[in-house]
Amino acid sequence: MSESFTEAELEAYLEEALGNERAAEIEKAIRNDRGLLEKLATINSRRDSGVHSIGEIWRRHQLSVPTREELGGYLLGILSPEQSAYIEFRLEVLKCPYTIANLRDLEKENEGGSPEIQDRRTKYLQSTSKYLSNRETQ
Repeated sequence: MSESFTEAELEAYLEEALGNERAAEIEKAIRNDRGLLEKLATINSRRDSGVHSIGEIWRRHQLSVPTREELGGYLLGILSPEQSAYIEFRLEVLKCPYTIANLRDLEKENEGGSPEIQDRRTKYLQSTSKYLSNRETQ
């Protein structure tokens, strides 16, 4: 049964960077497969000894996770089609928990937010509207 999980998936599972469904499959398999448990222990001990794969370093430092600025651009619809497609791939195919969490957080912030945020937005709008109206009359 342990052959159905790749080394990369097991490393991602240990990093808690695997999608919920696949992580649940691994947890279920661990209960019935002592070999899989030993394989996870081996991976963990290798990591503790300082030996890391490139993929593991990539995942650990979240090098491919879009920044909050990029995700903000995605929400605003201002990214290039390629950038948007990449973020959609991370959300829909990879089901990246980091990307999903950051995107949900940004969506929550944009839902109106606290009264202080709304007051600040109103002040910004009021302070800049006079400049915009002056520009239209020139």
